[in-house]
Amino acid sequence: MAFRKKIRLGDLLVDKGLITGEQLQLALQEQKKLGRKLGSTLVELGMIDEDSILNLLSTQLSIPLVDLANYSYNEVTVRTLSETIARRYRAIVLEDRATDYLVGMADPTDLYAVDEIQEKLSKPISQAIVREADLLMAFDKVYRRTDEINALAEELGQELSDNTDDLAHLLQGEMTEAPVAKLLQSIFEDAVQMSASDIHIEPGKSEIRIRQRVDGILHEQVMKEIQIAPAVVVRLKLMADLNISEKRLPQDGRFNMLVSGREIDVRLSTMPVQNGESVVMRILDQTRGALDIEQLGMPSGLLKRFRKNFHLPHGMILVTGPTGSGKTTSLYAALQELNKAESKIITVEDPVEYQLSRINQVQVNPKIGLNFAQVLRAALRQDPDIIMVGEMRDAETVEIGVSAAMTGHLVLSTLHTNDTVSTATRLLDMGVEGYLLATTLRSIIAQRLVRKICSGCAQDYSPDAFESSWIRDQLSVEVSKHSYKKGKGCLHCGFTGYHGRMGVYELLDMNAELAEALRRDDTQGFVEAAARAPGYEPLVHVAHEYACQGLISIDEVLKLAGQSREDPLEEELEELELEPEV
Repeated sequence: MAFRKKIRLGDLLVDKGLITGEQLQLALQEQKKLGRKLGSTLVELGMIDEDSILNLLSTQLSIPLVDLANYSYNEVTVRTLSETIARRYRAIVLEDRATDYLVGMADPTDLYAVDEIQEKLSKPISQAIVREADLLMAFDKVYRRTDEINALAEELGQELSDNTDDLAHLLQGEMTEAPVAKLLQSIFEDAVQMSASDIHIEPGKSEIRIRQRVDGILHEQVMKEIQIAPAVVVRLKLMADLNISEKRLPQDGRFNMLVSGREIDVRLSTMPVQNGESVVMRILDQTRGALDIEQLGMPSGLLKRFRKNFHLPHGMILVTGPTGSGKTTSLYAALQELNKAESKIITVEDPVEYQLSRINQVQVNPKIGLNFAQVLRAALRQDPDIIMVGEMRDAETVEIGVSAAMTGHLVLSTLHTNDTVSTATRLLDMGVEGYLLATTLRSIIAQRLVRKICSGCAQDYSPDAFESSWIRDQLSVEVSKHSYKKGKGCLHCGFTGYHGRMGVYELLDMNAELAEALRRDDTQGFVEAAARAPGYEPLVHVAHEYACQGLISIDEVLKLAGQSREDPLEEELEELELEPEV
């Protein structure tokens, strides 16, 4: 081991002049109240930053400081230390070397932790220092619950085989007791740990698939215990208060549960498929609440214009994009800022995603005839200042929304269109009179969510011939004048090359020229006027700028543009100078 001498961190920091004696005494008093380590207390009080402490310890103890965010560790090696011990002592096995293990620790001065870790490992250990935040993130990536889920599925499968006539018995009990409940709890904990937005449970002919959507991409776990599928579906239906005897029709519901100390709201949808019932669950973390508008990631200039628009006294503002592009998140962020005591706000939603105080939120219910149009009519009789409509789904809803905007209300809503320009065309196609749109429409914002390149494995990338040609032809950009990056793939990002997502936004503010084109129902004129509008920049151009900054890959730009590569077979035939068979 690197050392056995007891290091008093506080005295060391004072000796090196990084903090004063008075600051140390104050931190020690605060430490007793908080029950935390001295280093964390000093950082929290703003007396010193974490890197200064880590660099000092690295020098003093003659051990390396490892940046876990950019370190390529091996999952099998990390698992040499059990998750319980690793989390308890804030330690991670980085390398399995010939004569020892290299172990990264958040606090390498903790001799008791060093002794306990040494007892669990078969070889001596050498130490390194790592940042605690990076360490906790690494734990979540490595210590997945896949093994636990498989073991629980196998246990449940065995119990179902032994109790084929007593499914009800297996479904009874609290969330922590019934076998199927333990399995579901583990699935939810794994999903929350991975920051998954959705969980898919899909029965096949001879297996059941659990898929999680992380950063917009599905990750799959396959289990052979197909017999557990009915028990899992029934338990979820009970939690969502659905009809467990109805297996022929789709059903929707929702429920709340506590997962790893966080309150989770789950929206559930079931659908009959060939081998049973498919279940999809949208996970909403209620502890996070709605985003602050500053957290949306909009460029400062665009954010200023967006803010100006939704602070207007009346008119219509639309947020557009496909499903899963973050439209509702943007609207909630705007509502958070507009939510003042002097303004009456009513929302019409399906479903209500986040519950906001002071705002009157209405959940539509088509089964009893409570649709968007009916709720919107009733809302106008409630003397609102601001109305948010979850989605403009039909001509009737659009017509009422436009009328509300004309009569002194600010109307916020969403529409499923690809960009800002096509939104006006869609509204005209839905039967809205052009002169009404010209009078009420204030701005349209289109958005997408794209995957960010993993900072831990980002490397320089040269576009291939297809990408270079597309960028040059479609964006009128010379590739050689820009640099690009791509993620190689590492454990930090699950070997995908991507980690996290960001928004790409396109904002079109109405002006006199655009309004005149709408009055004439001139869609082509509207398109041409939009291209000349101040501050307007198409989504794909914004995405390409982010690619030039090394934030996203060219693949994400192509995907946003709806561009797929040429068919591989046709490319092969072209190389052989052959024509594809018709």
